[in-house]
Amino acid sequence: MTPLRVSVVATIASVVLLLVVFELIRSRRLRERYALLWLVTGLVLLVLSVWRDGLNTIARWLGVTGYPPAVLFAVGILFVVLVLLHYSTVISKLADQNTILAQRLAILEAKLRDRG
Repeated sequence: MTPLRVSVVATIASVVLLLVVFELIRSRRLRERYALLWLVTGLVLLVLSVWRDGLNTIARWLGVTGYPPAVLFAVGILFVVLVLLHYSTVISKLADQNTILAQRLAILEAKLRDRG
């Protein structure tokens, strides 16, 4: 059985994560598009933290018998890895676009130099 203290701490951490994400969205420091993964992460962690029997059931399905909250941490790590993968693809796309823009700028500057 999941210890109550672990459930309470995980619930508080999940709520804090959700509040921080909402504040970042409200202050326009985090776009909604990117916040979606963080919101899903916070909600899944919150549900698993509050629903102790569900967490224990999922732990049994996965064969975790010693410490069911380990599943909670594994789910959290999985979502963080997914978020990092998503951001890596976004950064790669932006780097490619940056290279193309730099090349176009160099071409335009060369054309201006040749005219002048």
